[in-house]
Amino acid sequence: MNFQDKLVIAIDFDGTIVEDAYPKVGKARIFAFETMKRLQADGHRLILWTYRSGSKLEEAVTFCKDNGITFYAVNQSFPEEKYDNSVSRKIYADIYIDDRNIGGILGWGEVYHLITNEEPNIKATKQKKGFFSFLKR
Repeated sequence: MNFQDKLVIAIDFDGTIVEDAYPKVGKARIFAFETMKRLQADGHRLILWTYRSGSKLEEAVTFCKDNGITFYAVNQSFPEEKYDNSVSRKIYADIYIDDRNIGGILGWGEVYHLITNEEPNIKATKQKKGFFSFLKR
């Protein structure tokens, strides 16, 4: 997949952004926040798409903000959307990232590569910075 256009990307919280520890907030999954920041810097719109609601949802949103991610929308297709019974609860997105996918969650580096088709430029650096050094522009 190589997406030239800017995407709307719906991302689950428990088990995807953080390790699943519901109802608590788990530990951040490796490179989750770095990848989401890079996707936002690339111009993609990120939606937090989670089962959480009420105070548990607020905890997730705050955790993400504390780690540098503010979402375009939370559990809705766009910020102004108002839910009622005439609107489907399924949100619109171009891509959904969720640990409940067939095969489970990919590593965040793989997620970024699939969306951008960008390979890390490891040969260009003399020091070994690791596979995910390409995330820091």
